[in-house]
Amino acid sequence: MSNLLEGKTALILGVANRWSLAFAIAQAFRREKAELILTYQGERQRLNVEDLSKELGATLAPCDVTQDDEIGKLVHELRTSGRRLDSVVHSVAFANRDDLSRPFSETSRSGFLLAHEVSAYSLVAVARAAAPLMTEGGSILTLSYLGAVRVIPNYNVMGVAKAALEASVRYLASDLGPSNIRVNAISAGPVKTASARGIRDFSTVLDEVSRRAPLRRNTEPSEVADAAVFLASDLARGVTGNVLYVDSGFQIMGM
Repeated sequence: MSNLLEGKTALILGVANRWSLAFAIAQAFRREKAELILTYQGERQRLNVEDLSKELGATLAPCDVTQDDEIGKLVHELRTSGRRLDSVVHSVAFANRDDLSRPFSETSRSGFLLAHEVSAYSLVAVARAAAPLMTEGGSILTLSYLGAVRVIPNYNVMGVAKAALEASVRYLASDLGPSNIRVNAISAGPVKTASARGIRDFSTVLDEVSRRAPLRRNTEPSEVADAAVFLASDLARGVTGNVLYVDSGFQIMGM
């Protein structure tokens, strides 16, 4: 690859630590010469992300995606500083551990709403706020998982939230297409991240994928990151409203 994102500015939400997919994407974007803006939620996360932002030469900004005023403040500061956005990476998801560990039919009302607010609606809120800064068009990208379209044991309410997320991608792609803003998702195979450890028997999922996937291995974060570079670059200028699977081919397999 050769400077595929040179001259572009990317806003990346969800870099929690160096094992997160968002960090792998940030590394790949930086490799391709993008200017980076990373967000964090709260003082505790700032301490985790601050060193990573320095490592990447990135600007760091607070943003709680459940708070419209924080999203608005971030966009206002970017606009005031004359920053244009070319790419937004939304790598934000959350569900209560209790709602992941019990059967889906026992999901609490508050847990269902929380999972959807953080994992799905936040994409809508961020896209709405960021679109006016994408004056030359650009790319909005989010991260999904096979649990959006198939029942994955112990994924439960998060799978339903990811289904809403993927539907949101399609509707946003239709809304923002006239502004030359493309909206896509990457459905990544299971990767050992801190958040994945919240899913019961996650190691069993990893073993099953490596046994059955056509490539007979699990997904590497760098593979997801390179796919994100493609979708953010001009190489994908005709691609929108899609869910790109980066999972060693596991999604094509039956029993």
